[in-house]
Amino acid sequence: MPFHFAYHVHDLEQARAFYGDVLGCTEGRSTDTWVDFDFFGHQISLHRGEPFANAPTGKVGDHMVPMPHFGLVLDAERFSALAKRLQDAGVEFVIPPSLRFEGQPGEQWTMFFRDPSGNPIEVKGYADQSQIFAS
Repeated sequence: MPFHFAYHVHDLEQARAFYGDVLGCTEGRSTDTWVDFDFFGHQISLHRGEPFANAPTGKVGDHMVPMPHFGLVLDAERFSALAKRLQDAGVEFVIPPSLRFEGQPGEQWTMFFRDPSGNPIEVKGYADQSQIFAS
């Protein structure tokens, strides 16, 4: 089932450029104060306002990751294509695309970046989707 997530951004036009042009998300409904996007099959609603506070307090492996954050899980091929798209657009990574837990249960590709309002986003990629909940 698709999820719905609504959060704040500073500027709707910057958000449209990032989510639409950079990430390739299709724009849905909108008003003067919010805009919806198809975020890889899920619905996000970006509302003009002050984004949530976040800080690098989540320890995962050797990295301190921004908390809170949200994101999505893709297969490895779609992950690689999105990573290239972000790199080509000059997006600055909090954590660049890298392999995590190599050879262990839950092996995954991961990358962290921020939207123009500073909202942290993590994208994971799995060669084997059955490993998403592996322990």
